[in-house]
Amino acid sequence: HVQLVESGGGSAQVGGSLTLSCLVRGNTYSRYAMGWFREVPGKEREGVAAIYTGGGSAYYPNSVKGRFTLAHDMTENTPTLQMNDLKPDDTGLYVCAWGRTGAGPGLWLLLPYEYQTWGQGTQVTVS
Repeated sequence: HVQLVESGGGSAQVGGSLTLSCLVRGNTYSRYAMGWFREVPGKEREGVAAIYTGGGSAYYPNSVKGRFTLAHDMTENTPTLQMNDLKPDDTGLYVCAWGRTGAGPGLWLLLPYEYQTWGQGTQVTVS
């Protein structure tokens, strides 16, 4: 089965940058979705970036648009999330997700329901 391991989290200053990585192991499919979700205690899980490996653009909510960039080279098996101009509200547990989806790319990839496998998360703290 698929296993995901996030890395790259830590502390950053306001306006700083961090790059998160998600190591994907056990995937046998050529087309799948990869997403990053931010979890904050007491708040609803928020998708911050998602991409479909079959082709197409990455998707971002307005809260991170222009600051976060998701890239995925399928030959590397390590999608990355580059986060720039970090803000205190970016603090949270960033969790990588993998999913086999029926419809393909779209804004719905920012929702958690179509993902089957989740990593343990990597903590990001901005202050």
